[in-house]
Amino acid sequence: MPYPAEHKRETRSRILASARKLFNRNGMAEVTIDQIMAGAGLTRGGFYSHFSDKEELYAEAITHFVRGEPPGWQSAALAARPEGQRLARAILDAYLSAAHLADVEGSCPMIALATDVARSSGAAKTAYRQVMGMMAGVFAENMGPDALAGNDAPDDAANRQRALALVALCVGGMVLARAIDDDAVAGDLRMAAHRYGVALAGWRDV
Repeated sequence: MPYPAEHKRETRSRILASARKLFNRNGMAEVTIDQIMAGAGLTRGGFYSHFSDKEELYAEAITHFVRGEPPGWQSAALAARPEGQRLARAILDAYLSAAHLADVEGSCPMIALATDVARSSGAAKTAYRQVMGMMAGVFAENMGPDALAGNDAPDDAANRQRALALVALCVGGMVLARAIDDDAVAGDLRMAAHRYGVALAGWRDV
């Protein structure tokens, strides 16, 4: 008797959650299918019922970050279900938080997997771009006044440019903070990225 569709979806989600944690901590090359399946409480034999190979799983694990259950550092910031600029500001606050820095396994894949993705196939790069685009989209739709340009009502093109710069601040700031061997300097990097990110987005009063 075949398993119901819901069981297959739940199993697939468990595999993706296990893979994302292991990829975040160890990188794609160092993680085996056996380890991924063991982390999901399954045996290797079931892997190919869901994925053709590890590369396909890797690409889906990247987008699973935005489709699956949010990690603790993110869910706490979004618990009040903020909207508009408050939502965008909550994402920025959570992204550059100490909790996110400490949560290696639950980290955003844009931080943890950037080097692996740069060496990977088109599918992984496409998934990475989609996650980046979702984050940039939320920022672009909720920008405040552009203090740098002296414009209280910037156009869509200017907002997209600022959103992309804000994503770069978030991701780059956290990558550097993770790489630094001094906790105080890592904190300074996060706070600097946060301060100038808020200013760039025009969210001082949000």
